[in-house]
Amino acid sequence: MTAPAALRPTGSPLRRLPALVAYVPRACLPRRRLAVLALPCATILASGLLARAVDDRAVRAFTDVAGLGIFGLAMPLGTLVIGDAVLGAEVRSGTLSFTWLTPVRFWELALARWLGGWLVALCTLVPSAALAAVLAGASSLVGPVVVATAASAAAHIALFVLIGALTRRAAVWSLAIVFVIERLLGAVLSGIAQLSPSWQGQAAFVGIGDVTGVRARSGIPEGWDAVVRLGLLTVVWLAVATFGLRRLQLTGARD
Repeated sequence: MTAPAALRPTGSPLRRLPALVAYVPRACLPRRRLAVLALPCATILASGLLARAVDDRAVRAFTDVAGLGIFGLAMPLGTLVIGDAVLGAEVRSGTLSFTWLTPVRFWELALARWLGGWLVALCTLVPSAALAAVLAGASSLVGPVVVATAASAAAHIALFVLIGALTRRAAVWSLAIVFVIERLLGAVLSGIAQLSPSWQGQAAFVGIGDVTGVRARSGIPEGWDAVVRLGLLTVVWLAVATFGLRRLQLTGARD
């Protein structure tokens, strides 16, 4: 879909971007959606408390628990709630069509929706992960878990924005990617783990934390290399999402 000539964007995108980003948490994340988001945050905090029950050093215990509880479960589901809200939910309801009445470029829309969603994750999921490290008695891992969860959230939300731009069944496809492709196939195939925000986030956390005797799975980059990989995935998926928005057909509310 193309905008009418009278509605084509004029001026600097930097002037429009703040308003586009501010629109995301205000209009795309109602109270019910935020209530659902509270569940992954609670799971992250529970992971910190669970680490105390593990018969091991606090740092080692939190690293082990975070691999499954935070990066394997809570982060993918939490970012799915956010990523689906910022684009996929509007496509399904038909309300995204009103966006085309504003003078916004496709790449601006993709970037603003991703950035708005990422800021929500930085205010909810990432602080929860930092607090979980404190609750586990592993305060030395606050920095690594903040960096890893922030990078993982950025890539995950970009992926879900991409899915929302390509299909009207974004929630179904997103769940399939999280549970079937990332967790099931990614656990046995390194080629899939290379492109998985969950596995890459875990590898970033383990590598930056440098916990003695703990290493992420073989065949994927660790530490800051994993953070760079997550950044590249974010950029690529947003670029593809921009292309998907150009081809998106909006005909009204429909599942």
